[in-house]
Amino acid sequence: MNIRIATTDTEITACYPVMRELRPHIAEEEFLSRVRGQESMRYRLAYVQDPNGVVAVAGFRVGENLAWGRFLYVDDLVTLSGHRSNGYGAQLLSWLKEYAAKEGCLQLHLDTGIQRKVAHRFYEREGMTIASFHFFEELAR
Repeated sequence: MNIRIATTDTEITACYPVMRELRPHIAEEEFLSRVRGQESMRYRLAYVQDPNGVVAVAGFRVGENLAWGRFLYVDDLVTLSGHRSNGYGAQLLSWLKEYAAKEGCLQLHLDTGIQRKVAHRFYEREGMTIASFHFFEELAR
């Protein structure tokens, strides 16, 4: 399985149909500019492609803070619904762990919605632990 980081506009755009399953609120015409805008914060897209196209995508960034030290944070991890349970997500997560280690990260983190029970089972099966609650508040614009 070949996992690559999307660097060209064509590669990033090819990730959109997969990402749309996780982030349906992002319009196709906004996707490329939003990814490019986040690159200054070290956001990257890794993807898995089979003969029919991109089947799994992970958006991630390397960061550092007082709580965790140097870490890799997974913003997005999704496999096309018709390709789930074929090992793409597990391979992508494994690749992310290896990438994190090469970058000197001490930990890998991600958040997932409380309603995503299948995803929770997947992450636990892959060796991850539920470690916290995540709180937010919408702020007036």
